[in-house]
Amino acid sequence: MPNENRGTIAHYRVEKSRECLKDAARDIEVEAYKAAANRSYYCIFHAMRAVLALDEFDSKKHSEIISAFRQRYIKTSIFPKEFSDIIGNAFDIRNDSDYEDFYVVSKDDVIAQVENARIFLASVENYINTLLPDEHEVAETTK
Repeated sequence: MPNENRGTIAHYRVEKSRECLKDAARDIEVEAYKAAANRSYYCIFHAMRAVLALDEFDSKKHSEIISAFRQRYIKTSIFPKEFSDIIGNAFDIRNDSDYEDFYVVSKDDVIAQVENARIFLASVENYINTLLPDEHEVAETTK
């Protein structure tokens, strides 16, 4: 990705992340907990990709996105260490919900995961707005 497109791509991915978060909240309201687990994971995934766009890094492999984000942004303390657990838990619940026969995700687990996704996205938005202050600001997630 060319250097001049980094900000545009980061903002686009934040918007995708926001849409996933809205979908997850809606899915909880209709008691579609597996769908909410999936959407909240993708909120986190697209938020990670938004930050990595600033480094001109991307991958189609989830494991590579997660590894790069942890290495570049959590190990360096740009984002809190607890985010590694948020990522890992969301990934595990999403995988189990999507691929395990008879897996039942609890309402409480999904509500916690969606809240963690909201916190994760808000932190990513703040980080991107700090780095790209001249570009159109990413709206706050907590609305």
